[in-house]
Amino acid sequence: MAIVNMSLVLPRARREHWAVGAFNIVDYASMKAVVEVAQELRSPVIVQTSVKTVQFWGYRALVSWYRELASTALAPVVLHLDHCKDLEVIRRCVEAGWTSVMIDASSRPFDENVRLTREVVSIAAPRSVSVEAELGQIGGVEEDITGEAYLADVGKAVEFCRAVPVDLFAPAIGTAHGIYKGEPRIAFDRLERIAREAGVPIALHGGTGLSDEVFRRCISLGCAKINISTMLKHTYIDSFLAHRPSNPDDYEPLKYLGAQLESLRKDVGPLLELFGSTGKTA
Repeated sequence: MAIVNMSLVLPRARREHWAVGAFNIVDYASMKAVVEVAQELRSPVIVQTSVKTVQFWGYRALVSWYRELASTALAPVVLHLDHCKDLEVIRRCVEAGWTSVMIDASSRPFDENVRLTREVVSIAAPRSVSVEAELGQIGGVEEDITGEAYLADVGKAVEFCRAVPVDLFAPAIGTAHGIYKGEPRIAFDRLERIAREAGVPIALHGGTGLSDEVFRRCISLGCAKINISTMLKHTYIDSFLAHRPSNPDDYEPLKYLGAQLESLRKDVGPLLELFGSTGKTA
């Protein structure tokens, strides 16, 4: 039961106005932290892997970690490929055992985005792998992608979701990847219309740094998946380094890894509670 795809958890989340946390992991320890906290809180959870992480560890290693951790968990756990532009990487992830993939063809013309997403659906559907797609440019904070031109057009978003049977849709609504330099300008009205008219669960990218109020409002308007990446990267590095000053003579690697694991767990738990997913394992 614990090894699932998006379509088994997101429709309920959307219907009941809560969201599933999607956490970008970088190794076995970070995946373990995410899955264990979800298990303790009886919360569905999404373990996300970037293309860089896949290339670093390899397809078989990541899937083996996922199956080991998720197969005995009571909480549903999705293994999702985040922001992939390469169809061959998507194909290999589907074949290796990912339960969900994201095709990011948002930088392409609309018709090409539709065509590529359809191709990914044709690859994923026979193996019951769910598909996420994106429209507009979410980008990163460092890219300074802002303004009306980069947001997803409501009409095009609805047209896209009617043209391609995606399980999850990520429209650009003003969020960005990375650490925000100021208060992000979220197009809540646009989010509400897309969620209502497109009729599919919505993914919120660029979750690190958003306020609790923004999270709650986005969830109430239709966001059923919330991505958290940058926050975990910072904790991953900072918690490892923080162990050193108070333990200058400690050369036992497992103690550093233990401190890192505990810090990651402290990040994940409160977010699952904020997103309203705790206790939603049935």
